[in-house]
Amino acid sequence: MVRYSNEFKHSIIARMLPPNAQSVAEIQVETGIANQTLYSWRKKALDGGKPVVNGDIPASAWSNETKFCVLLETASLNEHELSEYCRSRGLYVEQIQQWRVAAVAGQSKDVLNHREREEFNQLKKKNKALEKELRRKEKALAETAALLVLRKKAQAIWGDGEDN
Repeated sequence: MVRYSNEFKHSIIARMLPPNAQSVAEIQVETGIANQTLYSWRKKALDGGKPVVNGDIPASAWSNETKFCVLLETASLNEHELSEYCRSRGLYVEQIQQWRVAAVAGQSKDVLNHREREEFNQLKKKNKALEKELRRKEKALAETAALLVLRKKAQAIWGDGEDN
């Protein structure tokens, strides 16, 4: 019986899972490993494995590629199956939903987190206040300019008021 190293198994499993998703038949022809062995490796990886090699990394630190692989794995799951999937891998359904929104939006980053959203809202309020102040000052400047023009016209018509 041939023994394969864990690194070799992980590399073969990675080729069978998304985004590569090579067929078992292709890998069997290439490597000479029996189909049943490949199927059992893949089943073990999907049933008990984590989507990343090192399970100590928190989901928030996963790469975009890993998150996308999780999205592919969960795309066809119903609500109950998705919940079970998340429990088995230490994820939250909300995380997967956020990743899906980010993927659909074509973003390479996650959607804004709570702190960034608060900061964005504060900047928006500050910007609105500054625009309001600018409009007020522009109106005051326009009024002052109009009064100066009227004053010059009045002086041109009636002359200086000091003559009386």
